[in-house]
Amino acid sequence: MDLSELWAIFGPGVAGAVFGAGWWFWVDAVVCSSVSVSFVHYLPGFFASFAALMFNCVRKEDIDYSPYEEGEWRLKLWLFFAYVVSFVSLAASVGLLIQDSLVTTGPSVWTGTAGVLQCVFVLISGLIYWTSHPE
Repeated sequence: MDLSELWAIFGPGVAGAVFGAGWWFWVDAVVCSSVSVSFVHYLPGFFASFAALMFNCVRKEDIDYSPYEEGEWRLKLWLFFAYVVSFVSLAASVGLLIQDSLVTTGPSVWTGTAGVLQCVFVLISGLIYWTSHPE
């Protein structure tokens, strides 16, 4: 059994564990928060999960890397939009972390840190699944 077969077997499980760890950080921060966490703080995690779902809807063998082919422009536009959503969700979580660290009346800094960790782990799990998913 070579490394690619092992990665195809264990990769989706690793991706699920990383995804669960990301959401566990967020749930822990919300449950342990002394103030009510607003709905805006939930949005980066939701959009990161949606972006991971978006780029996992594309099969690797459908992507044509030839610069002279125009056949798969919709697929490339979909992937571009998925990565834009993922980076915007990550930027929003960092912005909320900065806001949480500057404002004393809102959620704690741990809530902002957990939001960033959630987005990072969810997006990493999406990439792990995309690279390990068998063709």
